Amino acid sequence: MPAMESRKARRLAPGVAALALASALAVATGSPASAAPAEHGHPDFSYDLPDPTLGLGPACAGFDVRLAGTADKRAIKQLPNGVLIEAGNGWNLTFTNLSNNKSVTLLSNGSVNKSSPINSDGIQTFQSTGKNVLILFPTDVPAGPSSTLYTGRLVYTVDTNTGVFTVQSSSGQTADLCAAVA
Repeated sequence: MPAMESRKARRLAPGVAALALASALAVATGSPASAAPAEHGHPDFSYDLPDPTLGLGPACAGFDVRLAGTADKRAIKQLPNGVLIEAGNGWNLTFTNLSNNKSVTLLSNGSVNKSSPINSDGIQTFQSTGKNVLILFPTDVPAGPSSTLYTGRLVYTVDTNTGVFTVQSSSGQTADLCAAVA
């Protein structure tokens, strides 16, 4: 799976639910009038994690997880300076423990995600506010597997050369989605 698709699979922004992988169109360092028109949403998806064929690791320790997202309605806008902003209601997300079929559904209620252009060293920075889910694998910092709902602000980087996610900071509340379906 290409690095961009892998990032989308790990950061989901549901507005109330996650990484979808979202953003505020009002935040801009360039003129909004000169920015490309906004697109809307990403397609629905379903992944069983881990999925070695797609390069996706485990989402929870001790059991496999099905992650499904539906009804993404975020506005997506690329600014002239290369910043990508996604804002609005992201996916409604369902996390299902494939061992016991216990699931939790997170209904979207809005989030904002801003991603910088990739730096010359291959590092890309993401800033997310609202409710977002971040899935970390064993190679990430902090090491996963973990699936966490962040409500508040989350800043993390992705090394596009290695695919390693590094959480830089977070404020607000967190919820362990693995514990919720264990």
